[in-house]
Amino acid sequence: MSIKEQILDDLKKAMKEKDADRLRVLRSLKAKILEKEISERSGGEATLSDEQIVEVLMKAAKQRKESIDQFEKGGRDELAQSEKKELSVIEEYMPKMMSDDEIRAAVQQQIQKTGASSLADMGKVMGPLMSQLKGKADGSAVSRITKEELS
Repeated sequence: MSIKEQILDDLKKAMKEKDADRLRVLRSLKAKILEKEISERSGGEATLSDEQIVEVLMKAAKQRKESIDQFEKGGRDELAQSEKKELSVIEEYMPKMMSDDEIRAAVQQQIQKTGASSLADMGKVMGPLMSQLKGKADGSAVSRITKEELS
C-alpha cells in the first residue's frame, strides 16, 4: 500500500471515529498531495511516487517544526502543543529518519570522496549528499553535521 493510499484510508477511519484533530491534519496532507499532483501533471493524470509524497510530508513537517519554534519563543504553549500533535500525525507516514551518527558517517564518506578540507568546500559535500539522503535525513541536520566535520 502506498503512502497516499494509507493516508486516504486513515482519513476515512478518522471520519468514522470523529477524531477531529487527526482528520484536520490528514485533510491538510491530502490537499498538499493533490496540489503536488496538479503541479506535476502534464497532459492529464499525474501519480506521485512515494518518494515525491515523502517530500510533501517533509515540507509539512518542517512547517510544523518552524511553527512550534515560533510559538515556544512567543510563549504560546497551547499553540505549540497543537502543532506538536499535528507533527506526530505527519511523522507516522514518513520513513524512519537517519540518526546523527548515520548522517555523520555519510558526511565523512562524502568528505573523503570529494577531498573537502574546509568550510569553503561545503557546497562540494552538500550537493551530492543531499541528493543521496533526500527523504532519509533532515537537511538542517545534514548541514549542521557537515559544518562540524569541516571545521
